[in-house]
Amino acid sequence: MDSKEPKTLQEAIIHFSNPDNCVSYMVAHRWPKGVVCPVCGRTEPTYSAKHRRWQCKSDHDKRQFTAKVGTIFEDSPLGLDKWLCAVWLITNAKNGVSSYEIHRSIGVTQKTAWFMLHRIRKAMSKGSLMKMGGGGSEVEADETFIGGKARNMHIDVKERRITGTGGKDKTAVMGILERGGEVRTIVVPSRRRAVLQEQVKNHVAAGTALYTDALLSYDGLANEYAHKVIDHAEKYVDGRVHTNGLENFWSLLKRGINGTYVSVEAFHLFRYLDEQVFRYNNRKAPMDDKARFDSVMSNVLGKRLTYSELTGKEGQTCF
Repeated sequence: MDSKEPKTLQEAIIHFSNPDNCVSYMVAHRWPKGVVCPVCGRTEPTYSAKHRRWQCKSDHDKRQFTAKVGTIFEDSPLGLDKWLCAVWLITNAKNGVSSYEIHRSIGVTQKTAWFMLHRIRKAMSKGSLMKMGGGGSEVEADETFIGGKARNMHIDVKERRITGTGGKDKTAVMGILERGGEVRTIVVPSRRRAVLQEQVKNHVAAGTALYTDALLSYDGLANEYAHKVIDHAEKYVDGRVHTNGLENFWSLLKRGINGTYVSVEAFHLFRYLDEQVFRYNNRKAPMDDKARFDSVMSNVLGKRLTYSELTGKEGQTCF
């Protein structure tokens, strides 16, 4: 068994083709102090190398368990060799990876690959209750639309607002970026003042330097923040005042959605946002492909997602 963990995709494919290496990786990262029964917490269960599973020494239901139990991989008939390669691929693909590519690359059906990707996206989600900003930090807030056609949107310069919906398939998304830090995204029902300002107050500490565009929905934030506005009808940068960081993020997000996924249902949009947010927040050194993979794998526990939950259709299965 190869004990050296991979650092590249080629090494990952070779390394995780050995099922024992997959189990060893899961054990090392899930149970660094020794395997523990996920039901009762008892240590030192008996391991069956033939079946690659453990059996707890206590007498209770579900005494036997594998490294998948309690993770996004639970109840999947697919081996960890396929799962771990899929995690590596989506974690490190700058513009995302489609279910058809996963289907061709690891030899599963497209339906299964689609389900796998959504389960992995759940592990890429790392929500935080900590507020951004404070202590001299600068924060950008902006919003965009996903879906629809840009040509159906019209900019009303005088009223500083965007009119036209582009169709019912257009979904509003708000982004908040702390310069030198992380980005967060939220699917919002509209761009109305109450909606956007509530999100700003939920995620940004009072007193922070806050930069937005000239959308009227942001008016009034100067009461709690050092709020400055850049009017895109006049210019895009005024010293420190701009939203170019978020514009860059929107560009990356839409490139992935339009170029890789082509069409994303509003119901699932937040998962695609989680995927792109993860890669954006972990794009710089010292993070590399291996570190990003490890980061996602450290977040697979307790995030099981069933097919019925994902689709809202009870009684359906996916193998």
